[in-house]
Amino acid sequence: MQSFRVVILLVMFGLVTETAWAKRLSVVGSLEVYEVSKNIYAFVGELGQRNKKNLGNNATFGLVVTPRGAVLVDSGGSKKGAEEIDRAIRSVTDKAVKYVINTGGQDHRWFGNQYFRSKGAKIITSLSALDDQEERTSIEYAVMAQLIGKKAIAGTEPETADIDFEDKYSFSLGGVDFEIHMLGGGHSAGDSFVWLPKQKVVFGGDIIFTQRLLAVREIPSSGEWVKSFEALARFQPKYVVPGHGKPTDMQQARKETYDYLVYLRKTVKAHIKQEGEMSTVAAIDQSRWKGLANFKELARRNAMAVYDEMEFE
Repeated sequence: MQSFRVVILLVMFGLVTETAWAKRLSVVGSLEVYEVSKNIYAFVGELGQRNKKNLGNNATFGLVVTPRGAVLVDSGGSKKGAEEIDRAIRSVTDKAVKYVINTGGQDHRWFGNQYFRSKGAKIITSLSALDDQEERTSIEYAVMAQLIGKKAIAGTEPETADIDFEDKYSFSLGGVDFEIHMLGGGHSAGDSFVWLPKQKVVFGGDIIFTQRLLAVREIPSSGEWVKSFEALARFQPKYVVPGHGKPTDMQQARKETYDYLVYLRKTVKAHIKQEGEMSTVAAIDQSRWKGLANFKELARRNAMAVYDEMEFE
């Protein structure tokens, strides 16, 4: 009884971030394998930068197993990263991957496409993410090669989707219904989320960051990111697989993504109204989120990015 009270207090003060229903099954390479719900899994990569050890898989990936095959959410940061994800898949099922959903245009969402396509999978992504992938292929590949090394990037052939869509795509496999929604982007243009209506599970892609501070980019705007999160939240998911971090719930997702973006926009707007300069906006107080990984590297940069975005709104 005493230990139960201790856990409740830790949860209240935000010191426990894992949900009671998410069960860690194993570790495969750099990926932690979690069971989210029956036949639904999350492969959780490192929170930090891409490196030789994680093979570019510094993100969270999802898997849904059905009687007629499996659906993978995001394919990894390299061919070797995709192979590592495949080993994680084999640790929970022998079903073939029939579809891979790329939730966005960032490298670790799609650089493993060729590997899974070679095994018979069809690749699905939004048109906006497809445009982003094609526009950034060269720079993403060059950066990835530098971060993980020539040996780890060897064999990686960035290949884009077989099936694309504008704002929504739905399909069923083995009695499981899948909905993919692209409603304005998040960390990158074209970021989408995957919704399983019967299971009340959402794979948030880079619309949801937990355990680590998100990074604001010029495109899409932080305002669009807020709208995408609000659209996702309206589905009222019970289970949340973020794009970064362990399986969680909407309370943590809101606190560490939505609340941060809303606070940053509100505080930067006030700074601009007071005729504050970009040179001083980096000093605004973001200490409420200092416990998140990568806070020191990203907090000041985020404030400056939002200032640049909002200065002439």
